[in-house]
Amino acid sequence: MDPSRTGTSADVPLLSQQNSPTRENNQWMIWRAVFNVSTTIIGAGIMSIPATLKVLGVIPAFMLIVLVAILVEITVNFMLRATYAGQSTTYAGLMKENFGKTGSLAVQICVMITTLGCLIMYLIIIGDVFSGKGEHLGILQEWFGIHWWNSRYLSILFTVLFVVLPLVLYRRVESLWFSSAVAIILAIVFVGICTVMAFIAIAKGQIVRPRMLPELNSTKSFFNLFTAIPVIVTAFAFHFNVHPIGIELGKPGAMTTAVKISLVICAAIYFSIGIFGYLLFGDSINADILVNFGMSSGSVAISPILNDVVRLSYALHLMLVFPLLNFSLRANIDELIFPKKEHLSTDTKRFMYLTLILLALSYLVAIAIPSIWYIYQFMGSTSNACLAFIFPEMFMVYLQGKTR
Repeated sequence: MDPSRTGTSADVPLLSQQNSPTRENNQWMIWRAVFNVSTTIIGAGIMSIPATLKVLGVIPAFMLIVLVAILVEITVNFMLRATYAGQSTTYAGLMKENFGKTGSLAVQICVMITTLGCLIMYLIIIGDVFSGKGEHLGILQEWFGIHWWNSRYLSILFTVLFVVLPLVLYRRVESLWFSSAVAIILAIVFVGICTVMAFIAIAKGQIVRPRMLPELNSTKSFFNLFTAIPVIVTAFAFHFNVHPIGIELGKPGAMTTAVKISLVICAAIYFSIGIFGYLLFGDSINADILVNFGMSSGSVAISPILNDVVRLSYALHLMLVFPLLNFSLRANIDELIFPKKEHLSTDTKRFMYLTLILLALSYLVAIAIPSIWYIYQFMGSTSNACLAFIFPEMFMVYLQGKTR
């Protein structure tokens, strides 16, 4: 690889500009990494977790969430071992060191599919919140009525230009720690409100008993089980940001600690929103639970104010998650197209072109595709499965072979 991309240059933005961390600030640096890792994990995935409980049943869904979190922690450790044994500062670079150009290309394609797919889903959900979908009205339409200026394509465009664009112009992932912390707080607020609403519904007897096991009364219901599993796999995918976050943190042990804390937080949030969202809406749950909050149907009466707070808090959360995934997407595309150029952060013209083109592409596809469920299924069974499980285990087998 080009030296400027392997971490030997002082200008590489993935490397921390600080001196070696002291004992006093090392713990704070770990928590900053926790914010970034957790924010990368808890993106749009939380929206579809309740729908997986409807398909799988509560007990299998809980077991699958725990199993996937454990497997992710193991595979990230494989990646970190391989990273600190070599010189690469990107996932693709690590694959190139160990498996050549073919391995590097495979990772870059998977990262691009996963991150671009997630960015598109974020914009779809933001469009659902502000401008609705089908019979469901968005917040802007409920407040001001249906007008041309609060249409779906204009509300997403406004979000992209005035909220997302300023954040994606940051050239160091470390600079996003504060927005990541706010995003995690908003996710916790979202889960907290759903929890309180579920307990109120339980007290009023407005819920039905959740299904503990899946219903297998037809061939279709059996095959539906396999559509839910990729959704949970996708919900835990963050391997494409292990390198930017871990290398800025500087210590393998510190990154391992940050990953463990993040996975515990995210698994707890996922299962909480899954069970309480399912209790609230039962079998009427949508692939995007925010759509349920915007509907008057269902067994649970929802306060209009609480309804708006839930939807707005999570739309803002997704806006703050967007730049973290965009960071990895932009870096991988640049490394694929311009492998011999100086680092992207040092070339303003190339940086701006890539940033604007990716934003425009995400926006156009989000306008064209109405549902997030199919994107989840595709990514969870293809690119995310490779990034989260197949490639890291290849590192383990390769490293074990080298030590023999």
